[in-house]
Amino acid sequence: MECEFPTVNATNAEIKSILEDVKTIAILGLSPDSTKDSYRVAEYLKNAGYTIVPVYPKEETILGEKVYRSLAEIPFVVDMVDIFRKPDALNAIADACIERGDVKVFWTQKGIVNNQAAEKALTAGMRVVQNHCSMVEHRLIYG
Repeated sequence: MECEFPTVNATNAEIKSILEDVKTIAILGLSPDSTKDSYRVAEYLKNAGYTIVPVYPKEETILGEKVYRSLAEIPFVVDMVDIFRKPDALNAIADACIERGDVKVFWTQKGIVNNQAAEKALTAGMRVVQNHCSMVEHRLIYG
């Protein structure tokens, strides 16, 4: 697999603004395994005061929150999607975000880049962050 360099990405100031503005974050690929990065990041974000929404194909609850199988199943507003999925899944995720109509931020975790999906999300009016860990960025800004 060839790695992409992010050509669509938020600036540090935009990342700070995003972290100030969002309240509800759907975590796509949130594992129930506490040793996984997705779990640790979601736990950190929850403890930082964000409402986290697990999206995972199995489990009923993760981190005490109801698990949804897809973005489409979530019956309330989602401000941001924080994505722990492979780059080839991102086009479909961007489409799902666009279809929802309420997602303001399309965020891919460290090592995850798909410029085509990012461009699609940006064109649809979302702010885009690629190849950044939301937990690390939050810690850098808020300590």
